[in-house]
Amino acid sequence: AADFEQLNSVEEIGPKIAESVAAFFRQESNKQVIAKLRVAGVTMTARAEMALTPTLAGTTWVFTGTMTRMTRAEAGEQVKARGGKAVGSVSQKTDYVVAGSDAGSKLDKARELGVDILTEDEFIEHLNE
Repeated sequence: AADFEQLNSVEEIGPKIAESVAAFFRQESNKQVIAKLRVAGVTMTARAEMALTPTLAGTTWVFTGTMTRMTRAEAGEQVKARGGKAVGSVSQKTDYVVAGSDAGSKLDKARELGVDILTEDEFIEHLNE
C-alpha cells in the first residue's frame, strides 16, 4: 500500500526503485497474482527473527567484492540484526569495510579515508563476539 514517497523515504531505496515498486503494485495483473498467492496460502509477512544482542549498535558497515561465506545482502542483514547499519557507499561516517575478493573503488576509498578494513573471516568473528 506504500506510495512512491513512502518507498523513497526508506533507507537504501532511491527514486528509481521506489517508482518501479510502486508501478508494479499499481498494475491490476500483479494485484491478481498476489491475491491468488494469498489464497494458495503463501505467507506475505516476514517471520519474526530471534532478537540478537546489539553488539554492532552505532556502527556503519560497507561490503565490497565477492564474499564466499554469505552474500553481501546477508552480511548486511546480520549487521542490522545486531543494531548496526549497512550502507552502500564509503564515507567518513563508515566504521568498517568488509572486503571480499575483487574489491574495487570502495576499498580504495576506505584506505583513503582511513576506515578499518576487514576480511570476511574477520567480519564473521565480529558477528560471533
